[in-house]
Amino acid sequence: MGLIAGVWYAYACSVMPALGRSDDRTFIEVMQNINDVIESPVFFAAFLGAPALTAIAAWQQRRTGARWWVVAALVLCSAVFLVTAAVSVPLNDELAAAGNPARIADPAGVREKFEDPWVAWNVVRGVLSTAALVCLWQAGVRTRQASAYFVSAAGSSASR
Repeated sequence: MGLIAGVWYAYACSVMPALGRSDDRTFIEVMQNINDVIESPVFFAAFLGAPALTAIAAWQQRRTGARWWVVAALVLCSAVFLVTAAVSVPLNDELAAAGNPARIADPAGVREKFEDPWVAWNVVRGVLSTAALVCLWQAGVRTRQASAYFVSAAGSSASR
């Protein structure tokens, strides 16, 4: 989850502001290239691994005090997946369909249709991912507290 939150954060605070300084054709070309190369096993392992591992954690914590934190993280993580599938990927596909940036008749129009919605929804993904990470952290805190309680309770009953 932390890796995925970091991806969206990096886009929000560096990639998109830097590209925002570029001319329209450069912006389109670089975003098309990024969208092409990000589809890699490394990215998909984190992107698909985050909800999968969170679902496994939710199952494992189903009978503990941490369960609701993990379930909340799973809901947030699922929302990131849905935003990506419903908004970001279609925007990326439209940008790819625009074709070679050197041959686009109206690059400013293509960019205008893509940039603001993509940036806004990326921030949503970043906030949701970060919130999911905080929920998982809180679940870990609860689990450690419960473990410490049981260890100390077992130690005190063993000394009797």
